[in-house]
Amino acid sequence: MRRVSKKAGQSKKTGSDVVALNRKAGFDFFIEERFEAGLALEGWEVKSLRAKRVNLTESHVLVRRGEAWLIGCTITPLSTASTHIRADPTRTRKLLLHRREIDRLAGAVDRSGYAVVPLRLYWKRGVAKVEIGLGKGKKKQDKRADKKEQDWQRQRERLLKHKVH
Repeated sequence: MRRVSKKAGQSKKTGSDVVALNRKAGFDFFIEERFEAGLALEGWEVKSLRAKRVNLTESHVLVRRGEAWLIGCTITPLSTASTHIRADPTRTRKLLLHRREIDRLAGAVDRSGYAVVPLRLYWKRGVAKVEIGLGKGKKKQDKRADKKEQDWQRQRERLLKHKVH
């Protein structure tokens, strides 16, 4: 077995390279399939992502005319952004996906009533990536069941923690 050592500054996928998470997506949708997409960004947006000035909570993905677009993602410009560029924090950004992935997403959204939501934004080998999920919306009782399960897990952890010590 070959062991690969990490260079200084590199981290695991769940480490510091995650820029933003969309926790609300897991609460509102049953995520059935996940895709990794690149982002078409401007220079000031890359700098803002490095400073983690992004919000994915109210964003969604729209598939139109064979292209996927990230809508509603807010990337707040840094105060040091260039003066001759007018930064639009909520502009529509193009997602870079393979044709078969776009077709799969478009077909599921059109036929089955699925929604495409961004789950997290992260760096991979110096390139900004978005993990998007194909999911069905949860009903109120589903959300209640999930909340009940989370409360039980939290309570169980507390009980186990007190039992061990």
